[in-house]
Amino acid sequence: MTTIYPFTAIVGQERMKRALVLNAVNPRIGGVLIRGERGTAKSTAARALAALLPEVKTFSDCRFGCDPHSPTTWCTECKERSENGDERDPKMLPTPFVNLPVSATEDRVVGTLDIEKAIQKGERHFEPGVLASANRGLLYIDEVNLLDDHVVDLLLDSAAMGMNIVEREGISFSHPARFILVGTMNPEEGDLRPQLLDRFALAVNIRGIREIRERVLIMERNLAFEADPEAFREGWLTQERELSQRVKQARELLPEVKYTSRDLVSIAALSASLNVDGHRSDLVILKTARAHAAFEGREIITKRDITLAAELAYPHRLKRGPFQQAEVSATELQERIEQLQGATTEPASGEDSEKESQETSSEPGEKKQAGKKKQ
Repeated sequence: MTTIYPFTAIVGQERMKRALVLNAVNPRIGGVLIRGERGTAKSTAARALAALLPEVKTFSDCRFGCDPHSPTTWCTECKERSENGDERDPKMLPTPFVNLPVSATEDRVVGTLDIEKAIQKGERHFEPGVLASANRGLLYIDEVNLLDDHVVDLLLDSAAMGMNIVEREGISFSHPARFILVGTMNPEEGDLRPQLLDRFALAVNIRGIREIRERVLIMERNLAFEADPEAFREGWLTQERELSQRVKQARELLPEVKYTSRDLVSIAALSASLNVDGHRSDLVILKTARAHAAFEGREIITKRDITLAAELAYPHRLKRGPFQQAEVSATELQERIEQLQGATTEPASGEDSEKESQETSSEPGEKKQAGKKKQ
Protein backbone atom coordinates (compact mmCIF):
# COMPACT_ATOMS: atom_id res chain seq x y z
CA MET A 1 0.00 0.00 0.00
CA THR A 2 1.33 3.41 -0.98
CA THR A 3 2.32 5.66 1.91
CA ILE A 4 0.50 9.01 1.81
CA TYR A 5 2.31 12.25 2.64
CA PRO A 6 0.94 13.51 6.01
CA PHE A 7 -1.59 16.34 5.87
CA THR A 8 -0.08 18.02 8.95
CA ALA A 9 3.37 18.04 7.31
CA ILE A 10 2.26 20.31 4.45
CA VAL A 11 4.03 23.66 4.78
CA GLY A 12 1.94 26.84 4.61
CA GLN A 13 -1.21 27.07 2.45
CA GLU A 14 -3.29 27.53 5.60
CA ARG A 15 -6.38 28.73 3.76
CA MET A 16 -6.44 25.65 1.55
CA LYS A 17 -6.01 23.33 4.53
CA ARG A 18 -8.75 25.14 6.44
CA ALA A 19 -11.20 24.77 3.54
CA LEU A 20 -10.47 21.05 3.27
CA VAL A 21 -10.78 20.39 7.00
CA LEU A 22 -14.08 22.28 7.29
CA ASN A 23 -15.52 20.24 4.42
CA ALA A 24 -14.39 17.15 6.29
CA VAL A 25 -16.28 18.35 9.37
CA ASN A 26 -19.41 19.01 7.31
CA PRO A 27 -19.44 17.47 3.80
CA ARG A 28 -22.81 19.18 3.22
CA ILE A 29 -20.98 22.49 2.83
CA GLY A 30 -20.62 21.58 -0.83
CA GLY A 31 -16.98 21.05 -1.68
CA VAL A 32 -13.99 23.22 -2.41
CA LEU A 33 -12.31 24.39 -5.61
CA ILE A 34 -8.55 24.91 -5.34
CA ARG A 35 -7.08 27.14 -8.04
CA GLY A 36 -3.36 27.70 -8.27
CA GLU A 37 0.01 27.25 -9.87
CA ARG A 38 1.54 23.88 -10.63
CA GLY A 39 3.43 22.27 -7.77
CA THR A 40 1.60 23.92 -4.86
CA ALA A 41 0.49 20.70 -3.07
CA LYS A 42 -3.10 20.77 -4.32
CA SER A 43 -3.42 17.04 -5.02
CA THR A 44 -1.11 16.16 -2.11
CA ALA A 45 -3.43 17.93 0.34
CA ALA A 46 -6.56 16.21 -1.00
CA ARG A 47 -5.06 12.72 -0.73
CA ALA A 48 -3.59 13.47 2.67
CA LEU A 49 -6.95 14.66 4.03
CA ALA A 50 -8.68 11.42 3.06
CA ALA A 51 -5.91 9.40 4.71
CA LEU A 52 -6.38 11.03 8.13
CA LEU A 53 -10.18 10.98 8.24
CA PRO A 54 -11.85 8.55 10.70
CA GLU A 55 -13.03 5.14 9.48
CA VAL A 56 -16.68 4.81 8.46
CA LYS A 57 -19.12 2.15 9.68
CA THR A 58 -21.20 0.34 7.09
CA PHE A 59 -22.77 -3.06 6.29
CA SER A 60 -20.49 -5.90 5.24
CA ASP A 61 -22.75 -6.75 2.28
CA CYS A 62 -23.41 -3.18 1.04
CA ARG A 63 -21.78 -2.03 -2.19
CA PHE A 64 -22.47 1.63 -1.45
CA GLY A 65 -21.13 2.17 2.06
CA CYS A 66 -24.55 2.95 3.58
CA ASP A 67 -24.57 4.29 7.14
CA PRO A 68 -26.32 1.75 9.46
CA HIS A 69 -27.50 4.61 11.68
CA SER A 70 -29.15 6.57 8.85
CA PRO A 71 -31.86 4.34 7.28
CA THR A 72 -33.45 7.24 5.39
CA THR A 73 -30.33 7.47 3.22
CA TRP A 74 -29.92 3.74 2.52
CA CYS A 75 -29.55 2.45 -1.00
CA THR A 76 -32.37 0.51 -2.68
CA GLU A 77 -30.71 -2.83 -1.87
CA CYS A 78 -30.29 -2.06 1.85
CA LYS A 79 -33.90 -0.93 2.15
CA GLU A 80 -35.13 -4.15 0.54
CA ARG A 81 -32.95 -6.30 2.80
CA SER A 82 -34.26 -4.43 5.83
CA GLU A 83 -37.88 -4.96 4.74
CA ASN A 84 -37.16 -8.69 4.35
CA GLY A 85 -35.80 -8.83 7.90
CA ASP A 86 -32.29 -9.89 6.89
CA GLU A 87 -29.69 -9.85 9.67
CA ARG A 88 -26.63 -7.90 8.63
CA ASP A 89 -23.15 -7.55 10.07
CA PRO A 90 -21.50 -4.13 10.35
CA LYS A 91 -17.90 -3.44 9.40
CA MET A 92 -15.45 -0.54 9.49
CA LEU A 93 -13.82 0.80 6.34
CA PRO A 94 -11.17 3.45 5.67
CA THR A 95 -12.55 6.71 4.30
CA PRO A 96 -12.70 6.21 0.49
CA PHE A 97 -10.56 8.36 -1.80
CA VAL A 98 -11.72 8.36 -5.42
CA ASN A 99 -9.83 10.09 -8.21
CA LEU A 100 -12.11 10.98 -11.13
CA PRO A 101 -10.34 10.93 -14.52
CA VAL A 102 -10.87 13.86 -16.88
CA SER A 103 -12.15 11.43 -19.54
CA ALA A 104 -15.02 10.18 -17.30
CA THR A 105 -18.41 9.77 -18.99
CA GLU A 106 -21.88 10.16 -17.48
CA ASP A 107 -22.36 6.38 -17.12
CA ARG A 108 -18.96 6.05 -15.46
CA VAL A 109 -19.97 8.69 -12.92
CA VAL A 110 -23.57 7.79 -12.02
CA GLY A 111 -23.56 4.07 -12.81
CA THR A 112 -25.70 2.01 -15.20
CA LEU A 113 -28.87 -0.09 -15.09
CA ASP A 114 -28.86 -3.30 -17.16
CA ILE A 115 -32.08 -2.87 -19.13
CA GLU A 116 -31.58 -6.06 -21.13
CA LYS A 117 -31.40 -8.22 -18.00
CA ALA A 118 -34.42 -6.41 -16.56
CA ILE A 119 -36.52 -7.13 -19.66
CA GLN A 120 -35.39 -10.73 -20.26
CA LYS A 121 -35.14 -12.00 -16.67
CA GLY A 122 -37.14 -9.47 -14.69
CA GLU A 123 -34.08 -8.70 -12.55
CA ARG A 124 -32.88 -5.26 -11.61
CA HIS A 125 -29.11 -5.02 -11.93
CA PHE A 126 -27.24 -1.82 -11.16
CA GLU A 127 -23.55 -1.38 -11.91
CA PRO A 128 -22.15 1.24 -9.48
CA GLY A 129 -20.25 4.26 -10.74
CA VAL A 130 -17.83 6.75 -9.25
CA LEU A 131 -20.51 8.33 -7.02
CA ALA A 132 -21.09 4.97 -5.32
CA SER A 133 -17.38 4.47 -4.69
CA ALA A 134 -17.02 7.98 -3.24
CA ASN A 135 -19.96 7.80 -0.82
CA ARG A 136 -18.89 8.94 2.68
CA GLY A 137 -15.43 9.63 1.32
CA LEU A 138 -13.54 12.17 -0.76
CA LEU A 139 -14.04 12.62 -4.51
CA TYR A 140 -11.05 14.31 -6.11
CA ILE A 141 -11.12 15.87 -9.57
CA ASP A 142 -7.79 17.06 -10.93
CA GLU A 143 -8.01 19.65 -13.73
CA VAL A 144 -11.74 20.02 -13.15
CA ASN A 145 -11.81 22.82 -15.74
CA LEU A 146 -11.00 20.24 -18.44
CA LEU A 147 -13.88 17.94 -17.45
CA ASP A 148 -17.05 17.95 -19.54
CA ASP A 149 -19.47 20.58 -18.20
CA HIS A 150 -22.35 18.09 -18.12
CA VAL A 151 -20.36 15.69 -15.94
CA VAL A 152 -19.40 18.53 -13.60
CA ASP A 153 -23.09 19.42 -13.30
CA LEU A 154 -23.93 15.82 -12.35
CA LEU A 155 -21.24 15.77 -9.67
CA LEU A 156 -22.32 19.07 -8.17
CA ASP A 157 -25.99 18.06 -8.18
CA SER A 158 -25.18 14.81 -6.38
CA ALA A 159 -22.99 16.61 -3.86
CA ALA A 160 -25.86 19.02 -3.11
CA MET A 161 -28.59 16.33 -2.90
CA GLY A 162 -26.53 13.68 -1.13
CA MET A 163 -28.25 11.05 -3.27
CA ASN A 164 -27.75 9.51 -6.72
CA ILE A 165 -30.90 8.37 -8.53
CA VAL A 166 -30.66 6.50 -11.84
CA GLU A 167 -33.81 5.88 -13.88
CA ARG A 168 -34.04 3.98 -17.17
CA GLU A 169 -37.18 2.70 -18.92
CA GLY A 170 -39.32 2.89 -15.80
CA ILE A 171 -36.69 1.19 -13.61
CA SER A 172 -35.00 3.19 -10.90
CA PHE A 173 -32.20 2.69 -8.39
CA SER A 174 -30.94 5.07 -5.74
CA HIS A 175 -28.02 5.15 -3.33
CA PRO A 176 -26.45 7.75 -1.01
CA ALA A 177 -23.79 9.99 -2.52
CA ARG A 178 -22.47 12.07 0.35
CA PHE A 179 -18.87 12.97 -0.25
CA ILE A 180 -16.30 15.72 0.13
CA LEU A 181 -15.90 17.18 -3.35
CA VAL A 182 -12.44 18.59 -4.08
CA GLY A 183 -11.63 20.07 -7.47
CA THR A 184 -8.26 21.48 -8.47
CA MET A 185 -7.23 23.45 -11.52
CA ASN A 186 -4.57 25.68 -13.00
CA PRO A 187 -6.25 28.92 -14.21
CA GLU A 188 -3.60 29.22 -16.94
CA GLU A 189 -5.28 26.27 -18.69
CA GLY A 190 -8.72 27.89 -18.76
CA ASP A 191 -11.44 28.66 -16.22
CA LEU A 192 -14.79 27.13 -15.37
CA ARG A 193 -18.00 28.76 -16.51
CA PRO A 194 -19.38 31.20 -13.89
CA GLN A 195 -22.43 28.97 -13.37
CA LEU A 196 -20.22 26.03 -12.41
CA LEU A 197 -17.88 28.17 -10.32
CA ASP A 198 -20.79 29.29 -8.16
CA ARG A 199 -21.82 25.67 -7.55
CA PHE A 200 -18.59 25.01 -5.67
CA ALA A 201 -19.29 26.11 -2.11
CA LEU A 202 -15.76 27.28 -1.28
CA ALA A 203 -12.84 28.37 -3.41
CA VAL A 204 -9.20 28.99 -2.61
CA ASN A 205 -6.64 30.73 -4.79
CA ILE A 206 -3.13 29.59 -3.90
CA ARG A 207 0.33 30.38 -5.17
CA GLY A 208 3.84 29.22 -4.50
CA ILE A 209 5.36 30.25 -1.17
CA ARG A 210 7.84 33.12 -1.50
CA GLU A 211 9.38 32.97 1.99
CA ILE A 212 12.86 31.40 1.71
CA ARG A 213 12.80 29.48 5.00
CA GLU A 214 9.49 27.85 4.21
CA ARG A 215 10.68 26.88 0.72
CA VAL A 216 13.74 25.24 2.29
CA LEU A 217 11.48 23.43 4.76
CA ILE A 218 9.38 22.10 1.89
CA MET A 219 12.49 20.66 0.24
CA GLU A 220 13.76 19.14 3.48
CA ARG A 221 10.46 17.43 4.26
CA ASN A 222 9.98 16.11 0.75
CA LEU A 223 13.51 14.69 0.63
CA ALA A 224 12.95 13.01 4.00
CA PHE A 225 9.66 11.54 2.78
CA GLU A 226 11.23 10.21 -0.42
CA ALA A 227 14.13 8.65 1.51
CA ASP A 228 11.88 6.74 3.96
CA PRO A 229 8.12 7.32 3.59
CA GLU A 230 7.15 5.05 6.51
CA ALA A 231 9.59 6.62 8.96
CA PHE A 232 8.55 10.13 7.88
CA ARG A 233 4.85 9.36 8.35
CA GLU A 234 5.58 7.75 11.70
CA GLY A 235 7.18 11.00 12.82
CA TRP A 236 3.95 12.88 12.07
CA LEU A 237 1.58 10.22 13.40
CA THR A 238 0.80 12.05 16.65
CA GLN A 239 -0.25 15.25 14.82
CA GLU A 240 -2.26 13.22 12.30
CA ARG A 241 -4.17 11.40 15.03
CA GLU A 242 -4.85 14.63 16.90
CA LEU A 243 -6.31 16.27 13.80
CA SER A 244 -8.33 13.15 12.96
CA GLN A 245 -9.78 13.15 16.48
CA ARG A 246 -10.63 16.87 16.25
CA VAL A 247 -12.52 16.27 13.01
CA LYS A 248 -14.41 13.36 14.55
CA GLN A 249 -15.37 15.39 17.63
CA ALA A 250 -16.37 18.37 15.47
CA ARG A 251 -18.71 16.15 13.44
CA GLU A 252 -20.42 15.06 16.64
CA LEU A 253 -20.67 18.62 17.95
CA LEU A 254 -21.87 20.20 14.69
CA PRO A 255 -25.64 19.61 15.21
CA GLU A 256 -25.40 21.47 18.53
CA VAL A 257 -23.78 24.63 17.13
CA LYS A 258 -26.17 27.57 17.45
CA TYR A 259 -26.48 30.87 15.62
CA THR A 260 -28.55 33.99 16.23
CA SER A 261 -30.71 36.24 14.10
CA ARG A 262 -27.95 38.84 14.35
CA ASP A 263 -25.55 36.35 12.72
CA LEU A 264 -27.97 35.84 9.83
CA VAL A 265 -28.34 39.60 9.39
CA SER A 266 -24.54 40.04 9.37
CA ILE A 267 -24.11 37.38 6.68
CA ALA A 268 -26.93 38.70 4.51
CA ALA A 269 -25.76 42.31 4.84
CA LEU A 270 -22.18 41.33 3.99
CA SER A 271 -23.21 39.54 0.79
CA ALA A 272 -25.52 42.38 -0.20
CA SER A 273 -22.83 45.01 0.39
CA LEU A 274 -20.42 43.09 -1.86
CA ASN A 275 -23.07 42.74 -4.61
CA VAL A 276 -22.85 38.95 -4.62
CA ASP A 277 -25.37 37.32 -6.97
CA GLY A 278 -27.84 34.79 -5.59
CA HIS A 279 -28.19 33.40 -2.09
CA ARG A 280 -25.90 30.37 -2.21
CA SER A 281 -23.01 32.28 -0.62
CA ASP A 282 -25.14 33.18 2.44
CA LEU A 283 -26.02 29.54 3.11
CA VAL A 284 -22.44 28.43 2.48
CA ILE A 285 -21.06 30.98 4.95
CA LEU A 286 -23.49 29.88 7.66
CA LYS A 287 -22.67 26.18 7.20
CA THR A 288 -18.93 26.88 7.09
CA ALA A 289 -19.05 29.15 10.15
CA ARG A 290 -20.86 26.45 12.12
CA ALA A 291 -18.28 23.86 11.01
CA HIS A 292 -15.44 26.15 12.11
CA ALA A 293 -17.05 26.71 15.50
CA ALA A 294 -17.47 22.95 15.93
CA PHE A 295 -13.86 22.35 14.91
CA GLU A 296 -12.77 24.72 17.65
CA GLY A 297 -15.05 22.99 20.15
CA ARG A 298 -17.63 25.78 20.50
CA GLU A 299 -21.44 25.64 20.36
CA ILE A 300 -21.95 29.26 19.31
CA ILE A 301 -20.61 30.88 16.14
CA THR A 302 -18.71 34.16 16.41
CA LYS A 303 -17.83 37.06 14.15
CA ARG A 304 -14.48 35.39 13.50
CA ASP A 305 -16.19 32.22 12.29
CA ILE A 306 -18.25 34.27 9.84
CA THR A 307 -15.16 36.17 8.66
CA LEU A 308 -13.12 33.03 7.98
CA ALA A 309 -16.09 31.42 6.23
CA ALA A 310 -16.65 34.48 4.05
CA GLU A 311 -12.98 34.48 3.11
CA LEU A 312 -13.53 31.04 1.56
CA ALA A 313 -17.00 31.59 0.10
CA TYR A 314 -16.43 34.84 -1.82
CA PRO A 315 -13.24 34.52 -3.97
CA HIS A 316 -15.09 33.01 -6.95
CA ARG A 317 -18.29 35.01 -6.52
CA LEU A 318 -17.17 38.63 -6.30
CA LYS A 319 -17.65 40.85 -9.35
CA ARG A 320 -14.37 42.51 -10.27
CA GLY A 321 -13.22 45.03 -12.78
CA PRO A 322 -9.92 44.65 -14.67
CA PHE A 323 -7.95 46.69 -12.11
CA GLN A 324 -9.51 45.35 -8.91
CA GLN A 325 -7.62 43.10 -6.53
CA ALA A 326 -8.01 39.33 -6.88
CA GLU A 327 -9.13 38.67 -3.31
CA VAL A 328 -10.73 40.29 -0.32
CA SER A 329 -8.74 39.79 2.87
CA ALA A 330 -10.00 38.53 6.21
CA THR A 331 -9.15 41.89 7.78
CA GLU A 332 -11.26 43.76 5.23
CA LEU A 333 -14.15 41.34 5.72
CA GLN A 334 -14.01 41.68 9.50
CA GLU A 335 -13.97 45.47 9.28
CA ARG A 336 -16.95 45.38 6.93
CA ILE A 337 -18.86 43.04 9.26
CA GLU A 338 -18.21 45.40 12.20
CA GLN A 339 -19.44 48.37 10.17
CA LEU A 340 -22.57 46.51 9.09
CA GLN A 341 -23.33 45.31 12.61
CA GLY A 342 -23.02 48.86 13.84
CA ALA A 343 -25.39 50.09 11.15
CA THR A 344 -28.09 47.47 11.70
CA THR A 345 -30.16 46.42 14.66
CA GLU A 346 -31.02 42.90 15.63
CA PRO A 347 -34.48 41.76 14.45
CA ALA A 348 -37.26 41.53 16.99
CA SER A 349 -36.71 38.82 19.55
CA GLY A 350 -39.31 36.48 20.99
CA GLU A 351 -41.64 34.31 18.96
CA ASP A 352 -40.90 35.94 15.57
CA SER A 353 -37.16 35.57 16.07
CA GLU A 354 -37.55 31.99 17.24
CA LYS A 355 -39.68 31.10 14.25
CA GLU A 356 -37.18 32.69 11.85
CA SER A 357 -34.25 30.84 13.38
CA GLN A 358 -36.04 27.49 13.21
CA GLU A 359 -37.06 28.01 9.61
CA THR A 360 -33.50 28.88 8.59
CA SER A 361 -31.74 26.26 10.70
CA SER A 362 -29.29 24.38 8.55
CA GLU A 363 -29.28 20.85 7.16
CA PRO A 364 -32.34 18.58 7.53
CA GLY A 365 -32.02 16.18 10.41
CA GLU A 366 -29.95 18.51 12.58
CA LYS A 367 -31.34 19.79 15.84
CA LYS A 368 -32.83 23.22 15.50
CA GLN A 369 -31.04 24.88 18.37
CA ALA A 370 -30.99 28.47 17.20
CA GLY A 371 -33.35 30.95 18.78
CA LYS A 372 -34.59 28.65 21.57
CA LYS A 373 -35.41 30.27 24.88
CA LYS A 374 -33.89 28.97 28.07
CA GLN A 375 -36.33 26.87 30.02
